[in-house]
Order: sequence, then C-alpha cells, then structure tokens
Amino acid sequence: MTTTATESNTTKATTPHTTTATPTPPRTDEVPDCPRDVTTRDARRLTPLLLERLHSLERGTREYQYVRNTLIEMNLSLVRFAVRPYRDRPGGPELDDLIQVGTIGLIKAIDRFDPGRNTQFTTLALPFISGEIKRHFRDTAWAVRVPRRLQELRSELVRAAEELASVLGTEPTPADLAEHLGLTEDEVREGLVAANGYSARSIDAQAGPGDGAEAGGSGRSPGGRRAPTLADSVGEVDPGLEAVENRHALAPLLSGLDERRSRILRMRFVEERTQREIGEEIGVSQMQVSRILSRTLSELRKGMLGDG
Repeated sequence: MTTTATESNTTKATTPHTTTATPTPPRTDEVPDCPRDVTTRDARRLTPLLLERLHSLERGTREYQYVRNTLIEMNLSLVRFAVRPYRDRPGGPELDDLIQVGTIGLIKAIDRFDPGRNTQFTTLALPFISGEIKRHFRDTAWAVRVPRRLQELRSELVRAAEELASVLGTEPTPADLAEHLGLTEDEVREGLVAANGYSARSIDAQAGPGDGAEAGGSGRSPGGRRAPTLADSVGEVDPGLEAVENRHALAPLLSGLDERRSRILRMRFVEERTQREIGEEIGVSQMQVSRILSRTLSELRKGMLGDG
C-alpha cells in the first residue's frame, strides 16, 4: 500500500499540466517610438492587437490616449489610400486638407470598432473614411448651400445629359431629361437652376461667350481695348425711377393747391422766373413771394412724407 501511494504521488508530481496559450496584446512599451514609420505589414499585424488593448483600457486614461493616438498614426496609410480618387478633382481642396478630413473618419472607426465581432478593421475603417470625405465635398464644394436632394439631382442631371448628348447628338432639352430620369419638367428645371449654385465666378472675371462677350486670358478685346467683365453687365438703379415715384405722389397734392399758389410754383419752377419777377407779375412784394413759396413747399414735403 505504501509503495503504491508513493508511485501515485510521484506520477502526479512528474505529469505536466496542459494549458492553452493565448496571445496577449502588446504592451505600450512594445509600440515603436514613431508609429508613422511602421511598415504596412507591421501595421496590419499590430493594429488588431492594439485595438484589443484599447478596448480593455478605461477611456480618458493616459495609456488609453497613448494607444489610441498610436493607432491613428499607424493607420494614416489607410487615409492616404482612401483620398486617392478625390485628390485630382478640379477646384477641390488640397491633399493635406483631404487627409485631415479622412483622419476624422479614421478616428471614428477606431472609437467604434469592437474586437468581439471578429471583423477586419479595414472593413470598418475605409467606409468611415470615404464617407467623411464625401460629406466634406457635399457640405463645402457648393458655392451656394442647396438642399441635399438638389445636390444629388444635379449629379443625376449631369450624367443623364452626357448620355443623351451621345445618343441625340445635341444638348438634351429639359423634356428629354425629364423623360430619361422619370421626373417632371418642373423638377428638372428646379435641378438645373440649383446647379448654378455649384460654382461661383468673381464679378471682376472676364465675361465668357455665354455672357455676351468673348473670354480671353489677356484681359483685352480683339480691338486692343479692355475686355468686358461680369461687373460691366450688372445693371444699376435708374435715377429716373425715383423721380417718377415722386411725381406720382406729388400730383394729388398739387391739385389741392389754390390757383394763386399753383401759379407762383409754375412761374418759379417751370418758367424759372425770379421771386422779384413773380412779385411784379402778381402785384406782391418779393418777401411775400418768398414766404408763400416756403410755406407751400413745406406743406407739399409733409404731404409726400405722410406727416400731414
């Protein structure tokens, strides 16, 4: 019995315990000093581990911010990859601005990634980055802010116009566009009007062919004179309009004057006589003519201003 017990104890002591090894997330001291210099291959290997580490840390702590910032810098290559289709757009923002916008999408992807769902980080990150860039173009590319519905309608009209132009051999009419898109002509016209707000031109820019003048880069017309600008085509308020309004408001007031005062006004302002000549004509002194004119003009002024 003693021998058997001894052998049993010896067997238990010499039998190794079988355990399953689980990979542990890297410590912060294992992360390179400059995450931006990490190769793409190493970034793919370290990102899932750092995301698990980030998920286990408490938000707001110093270590949480360090791991989060490391993930952002390490995955900037995803942002640069996502902005490629947008960097050559005419009149679009600079590449650095696009990278900043795309980085916002990257940060949102890092904050919302859940390691427990067993999905690739790039599967979540790229749609977030592209969506942020598209939102930026939608909100800032238009010179005049128009509803999103009209922005999308403009894109449809541009594509439809190109397709119909190749088929018809001429520029399609609003009726053609409406039939092609299944819309009403009023909706098409609304979209065409809204499309004018996509881009703006300086009022000092040279007028183009559609503005009734030839455009050129020299700033001179074919005759050597200064080429007309858009500012030259902007109308001004006709000063005669105010005179018409004044006459219209003054007519009933003049008709209410007695014959003597009407005669004095006519001789002074129509016949352009002096007060002395008027006084001699009607048999009163120059001082009386001056008082009659002053009193009459004051009454007419109050009547036009609505004070009487």
